[in-house]
Amino acid sequence: MMRNIWAGAAVLALALALGACGGGEEKAKDGAEKGATGSSQTVTVAAAALRDLPRTVTASGTISAWEEVPVGAETGGLTATAVYVDEGRYVRQGQPLVQLNDALLRAQLNQQRAAVQTAEANADRDQAALGRAQELKERGFLSQASLDTALANKRSSDANLLAARAALSETQTRLSQATIRAPVSGLVISRNVTRGQIVSPGTELFRIVRDGRLELDAQVPETDLGLVRAGQSAVISSDQVGEATGTVRIVTPEVDPETRLGVARISLAGGGGFRPGMFGRARIDVGANPAVTVPTASVLYRENRPGVFVIDGEGRARFRPVVILTRASEWTAVDGVQAGARVIVAGAGFLGEGDRVRIAPAAQAAPAAKSSAKAG
Repeated sequence: MMRNIWAGAAVLALALALGACGGGEEKAKDGAEKGATGSSQTVTVAAAALRDLPRTVTASGTISAWEEVPVGAETGGLTATAVYVDEGRYVRQGQPLVQLNDALLRAQLNQQRAAVQTAEANADRDQAALGRAQELKERGFLSQASLDTALANKRSSDANLLAARAALSETQTRLSQATIRAPVSGLVISRNVTRGQIVSPGTELFRIVRDGRLELDAQVPETDLGLVRAGQSAVISSDQVGEATGTVRIVTPEVDPETRLGVARISLAGGGGFRPGMFGRARIDVGANPAVTVPTASVLYRENRPGVFVIDGEGRARFRPVVILTRASEWTAVDGVQAGARVIVAGAGFLGEGDRVRIAPAAQAAPAAKSSAKAG
């Protein structure tokens, strides 16, 4: 009887042990299957695209006048009786700037006008005398010597008339120079004359920026100088006066051997608040530049380094560090990813290196991207 009891207990223990072993294997198998499926995450992808992006060259420099015209006195020794303009005024070509004392010149002008009238009268008298002498000579009533004398008197009176007219013209010119006028239209940037001052010939009285045109002498690094061409558009900015548009007028052919900088002269379309001598910065549009772009939402930071996850040939996520060239709201230009690479967009923030991923169907990609954007 006891032997039967011990035999039954042994059979029961063996059955329990076998059951336990079988359950463990099934659990291990189920766990492996769950682990294999749990590491696969559904993501959305986008292809890295090659597109032409606007490229700019930045430079800085000093605002200067396009052409400065000095204004001086041609006649000297006269007193300035009136000054009509001041610094900061825009003047027209021919507009009076300074009036010099011309009283003496006007008196000389009247005197020389009288001298011209006298010379004209003498010339008319000698012309009439020459005509009578020629008539008498033809009739035989006048000698050749008398005719020669009449002809010499006529020539002398003609010469005196020419001299009187030349003196009159000189005085008229000096009188017109007593009113100093603007040689060109432009902006007056300096004035060096006051009322009552005795003006010497050749003294600079004003300095005018021709047509009020200003330009930026932009210092461009030699590495970018070859990209800048005459006619390219630019934006000139200053912290004090804001922005103004401009156009590259000329690129100088010389590079400073010490600073390695060249000069691009950029004409300002409108002066605005800019003044000669101010500091300005320029952004020069040098044309399109091809670059690889990815969706901005796909760019992540790992260990303070930007990068994107791309899908390799085995369907696994691989982190690729990139250099950001240009960033926009929808796309970012990067260096480090080839065009056509499959870049993970939605779900990239939850991935690790080498994780297996599953690409969502196209119909589910847009909702997934929107939810990812909201979460971010």
